[in-house]
Amino acid sequence: MAGTDEGDPLHLDQQLCFALYTASRALTGLYREILTDLGLTYPQYLVMLVLWEHDPLPVKELGRALSLDTGTLSPLLRRMEGAGLLTRSRGSEDERVVHVALTDEGARLRERARDIPHRVLCATGLPRDRVEDLRSLLDQVTRSVTGDTDDPTPLTRDPADRRDP
Repeated sequence: MAGTDEGDPLHLDQQLCFALYTASRALTGLYREILTDLGLTYPQYLVMLVLWEHDPLPVKELGRALSLDTGTLSPLLRRMEGAGLLTRSRGSEDERVVHVALTDEGARLRERARDIPHRVLCATGLPRDRVEDLRSLLDQVTRSVTGDTDDPTPLTRDPADRRDP
């Protein structure tokens, strides 16, 4: 059959995109399972991670940190506000700016989520240093493909602060 040679550049197993896709689906599925206990979806967890680190924050900055546009982020934030995890408020100096802040309930959820990075790290079967190398390589791929020379996560203070997956 044509295309079954492992050296064929069009062989499915030779595709970087497919390896990334399947790994992403596997990890997102793992997170979905783990996050059920917290009542969060994976995108909501990502929002919480940013807010646990940078609370409060303008929606525009939150979107930049997560690489999400406001059209995607707004319904997500509305559901999270309805769940009592955060509040949204207009800026006092500029009403076009919407700020997002954690509620007490949203802040308390952080403690319950504390073991998630460790659980994910264990599930990968990779040592911590290999995970850090992988994250660095993926950040490099993202910057190269998008042409973005800036840090892909502009709110992250220092790469050394990013210890867990």
